[in-house]
Amino acid sequence: MKHKEFPFLGFGVGLRSPHYSYVLEYQPAIDWFEVISENFMVAGGRPLEVLEKVRERYPLVLHGVSMSLGSTDALNRKYLGELARLARRFEPAWVSDHLCWTGVSGHNLHDLLPLPYTEETLRYVANRIRQAQEILGRRILIENVSSYMEFTISTLSEWEFLVGVAEEADCGILLDINNIYVNAFNHRFDPKRYIDAIPRERVVQIHLAGHSNHGAYLLDTHDHPICEDVWALYEHAVRRFGEVSTLIEWDDNIPEFDELAATAEEARRRCKAVLEETSVRHEARSEKASDTAL
Repeated sequence: MKHKEFPFLGFGVGLRSPHYSYVLEYQPAIDWFEVISENFMVAGGRPLEVLEKVRERYPLVLHGVSMSLGSTDALNRKYLGELARLARRFEPAWVSDHLCWTGVSGHNLHDLLPLPYTEETLRYVANRIRQAQEILGRRILIENVSSYMEFTISTLSEWEFLVGVAEEADCGILLDINNIYVNAFNHRFDPKRYIDAIPRERVVQIHLAGHSNHGAYLLDTHDHPICEDVWALYEHAVRRFGEVSTLIEWDDNIPEFDELAATAEEARRRCKAVLEETSVRHEARSEKASDTAL
């Protein structure tokens, strides 16, 4: 699925307002940008002017935070219509949002809230994703979210739920490695087991970010450098999925653009090293098999 429909973009960063002027003036050597969809769902003004100029030079991806795919409210067709118009205007490589709910009774809680992992919820959310994709005229990616509580009624693991929804809705997956690490710590599971359960063909994009350590729990804050344990988990993901479009998220205490770009290059370096290591091992096994056959 991903190879036919979703191109490999390389290693990018989130485009944030503190870096608008820098990006426009210096046109840094970055592969691509991801933008928060809602920041550009406006009638006019500087954000759209910036995005037009950025889009002339770089591939873009739209990443939303308000689709509220798990809410009991009806899908917001006005919102989806505006998102569809934005996508037609800027032609992003893909559109993504989160596997969560963000509001109820018409109120946006401005948070990415977890769902109970049950077969009933799985079918419900998958149906809403199919409706959203029909309105948007494209398949979307869904992202796993961080969480700090679990529902006692859950009958599936988080990864079983994510895979089940993606398969039922026939959508792609935006796999957030930091969120997996945070949840593994908070809920006491093996993060590698999570990654190993995800079908290779569904993973279109990876997110990498930093978090805050509060001792008893980790908080997904996107305001720290990526820790070594998350980098190691990313390397495990590369062994599992191969080369996947990778995005550095940094939303608070945002550093200078050069640090963001350097982090994207670190992701590229690690990805290349893992792929080279995997290739060498494969060649060694092939040679051993040939020798045995002789």
